[in-house]
Amino acid sequence: MVEHAGYPDTAPPATGPSDAGASTHPYTSLTPDRILDALEQAGLAVSGRLFALNSYENRVYQIGIDDGPSVIAKFYRPGRWSEAAIREEHAFTLELQAADIPVVAPQPLAGGDTLGHDGEFWFAVFPQRGGQAPDTSLPDTLYRLGQWLGQIHNIGDRRAFAQRPTLSLLEGLDAHNHLLVDGGWIPDDLRPAWDSLMPQLRDLCAARLSDAGPVDTLRLHGDCHAGNILCRDEQMLFVDLDDCQNGPAIQDMWLLLNGDDHERGAQLGELLEGYELFREFNRRERHLIEPLRCYRQIAHCAWLARRWEDPAFPRFFPWFGQPRFWSDQILSLREQMAALQAPAISVPGQY
Repeated sequence: MVEHAGYPDTAPPATGPSDAGASTHPYTSLTPDRILDALEQAGLAVSGRLFALNSYENRVYQIGIDDGPSVIAKFYRPGRWSEAAIREEHAFTLELQAADIPVVAPQPLAGGDTLGHDGEFWFAVFPQRGGQAPDTSLPDTLYRLGQWLGQIHNIGDRRAFAQRPTLSLLEGLDAHNHLLVDGGWIPDDLRPAWDSLMPQLRDLCAARLSDAGPVDTLRLHGDCHAGNILCRDEQMLFVDLDDCQNGPAIQDMWLLLNGDDHERGAQLGELLEGYELFREFNRRERHLIEPLRCYRQIAHCAWLARRWEDPAFPRFFPWFGQPRFWSDQILSLREQMAALQAPAISVPGQY
């Protein structure tokens, strides 16, 4: 499970690489004994087997159960989501499940609630499911994904999230840039290049948003890339709605596209062929793909900065904060500038 966070937190960010490990992080208190005790108090007959899974934003574990299959326990990062926001995630996932959409939904704990609490931690338990990421190079796979996304978005369009964010691209770009600049993350010798690049990228993103025109928003998966979809025995399963939010439909599509413009246009065409069996798609949202890609790249840098006080981040992302990382980011963002200046990808048979 690879997680990505793009929203501001209540916790203050670290102010530079030298601050790593300067304070005690809440996760240091999340010991195996505490995890198992919390789950036992929530009504699970834990066997004592615990295996940490690959997750950075939250802490996720495979937990052995006496006389039953293992489960997956997720302990939410303190300070990121409110209780009400997590409950909206659970409610949306259960709403999708009730509509026979293949998602991994949280299971009830003692008392019937899906959300457990232990000190500063909220946690949830999910059934363990296996599978592999879909091969999005196959037209049939994209067609089937489009069918499911159309159905997910029909459910998502019933109402808006009240406690979770609405994707606001320009405001998000500004917030992430300010965090990186004010926190001193960008090396001094690279600041002129960075500072000249950011306004240009923002202006180009604003122009693309203008090209798209008015766009409807709805409840989304929010982080719908191939790593958050499992395939097994010809079945698809959507997992990890931790980043669900309000936003445009294209946000749940563009991460599934790869290759050059021609290839991505053909892939989007396959997605939409399946999608539009269930729901109409505003094709002007194609203009949002490159702004969303730009946003995600800068948001990823801000995510690393914001999480640097978590001891896991300096250990697993040691290259972050080094000059080479930032020079590569500037080069990549210059390439993204060219993509923002190019025409939006075209879909075969469509304008």
